[in-house]
Amino acid sequence: MVNKSPNSKPDSEVVVRPEVAAGLPGATSKVHRILLKAGIDPDRLSILHLGRPPKLLKYKTPRWARRMAVAYFLWLVMFLLEHFGVELPIYLNALLSLVVGLMIIQVACQVLVSTTERFAARMRWTHYVAGTVAEILSTLPEIVVIAFLVPVSPLTAFMVAMVTIYNNALVFSIYSYFLPRDQQGKFLMPKPITDSGSQILIAGGVLGLIMGLVMLTFSLEGHPKHAFAAIDLLILAVLLLSIFIIYIYKLVRDMGDEEEEVQATLGLTEDEMELRQELVFKHVKKSSLPFIFFLLALGILGSFLGGERVAEFATLTIDGMGLSGIVAAIILAGFAGMSEYVILWTAHRKQEYGIALANAFGGIAQLLFLIVPFTFLAIAYYQAFVNPGHPDLPIMFSVPNILLLIFLFPTLHTLAALLQNDHTMDILDTAIMFAIVGLLLLLLVTYGVAGS
Repeated sequence: MVNKSPNSKPDSEVVVRPEVAAGLPGATSKVHRILLKAGIDPDRLSILHLGRPPKLLKYKTPRWARRMAVAYFLWLVMFLLEHFGVELPIYLNALLSLVVGLMIIQVACQVLVSTTERFAARMRWTHYVAGTVAEILSTLPEIVVIAFLVPVSPLTAFMVAMVTIYNNALVFSIYSYFLPRDQQGKFLMPKPITDSGSQILIAGGVLGLIMGLVMLTFSLEGHPKHAFAAIDLLILAVLLLSIFIIYIYKLVRDMGDEEEEVQATLGLTEDEMELRQELVFKHVKKSSLPFIFFLLALGILGSFLGGERVAEFATLTIDGMGLSGIVAAIILAGFAGMSEYVILWTAHRKQEYGIALANAFGGIAQLLFLIVPFTFLAIAYYQAFVNPGHPDLPIMFSVPNILLLIFLFPTLHTLAALLQNDHTMDILDTAIMFAIVGLLLLLLVTYGVAGS
């Protein structure tokens, strides 16, 4: 008997019922009708094809490998120029540092996602566990960028994390507006994501409002508390991370329950459920463990090299060019979400629109409840043990910081309301999101420096 790998195709002699592919592209309409009668919307199932799009499978070398070679070469050129004392004009040096850093970070993100998919295929993980782990691991480049930014400017690191939330909210609203819709004008994400997503957005908005109002109250004249102590940042980080852990647990559990419901409705056997998982990984190349760990090392290396270049850009613009930390943070935040955008575009090319939309949403939830608390922890450690005398420390209850937190409530409340109403953005919704985020950025740039 031949053992089947997660990447092998079913044997031609084995009769595969069409029910096995329920929810995947190409599933028969008969199967969809069975699910609909049971109250399951097949278009909202969380199952997807992981790996490279079929049209790219003909290429032995993935495109990210070529981009990685170019990005590492450019990094090496810049390193050698600095090593031999060749000084570029400061504007050119800052621009090249930003471009090279972002190139490396984007490729590192793709490598880390590919690493997770290949490892999941070997370990026979379920598709929802693999997708969740890949999404979390893809934030590693952003975490490294924050870690490099904190010694340069803790305030800029905080602002980059916060402003990127608003940028991702705009990306979510714009992308969902252009999605194909049904006759009711809707394009629905998987139900476990909308359920947990609504809760996480409400929590984020309320916490932001509470923190902003507390900071606003304490900033009044005469109150002794006017900045975040290291212990304050630690407590906030623990609260946010606790919510994120529970959110991930609920998301994975609900997706597992969804698959069990499909199995019961279609009468799938355990062998058929295993075959269903093999279909999920059919676009993932079979890889040895040494090669998988090699990819992991490449991804981690790229995260550090790219993070170092982005931090160099921040140093040059703030110290060398005299750019305010707020403006530098807004510029960096405009590019910081590139890892999510790469995943979004990759899923969109595969016509996995629901997954692309879910990743756009994940860019909001993970930033607020994973990247932001990491930023708090990094600043708290730096403030308590490394350099408490840094000019940015402690993080003050200033006008821009208060605005960044208070504006979370209208932004995330708008998104939560849309998810609860089971529809994506129309032109009015997108205009509202542009107005909210645009007003925030205008206030930050116009009055932020004077109020910081």
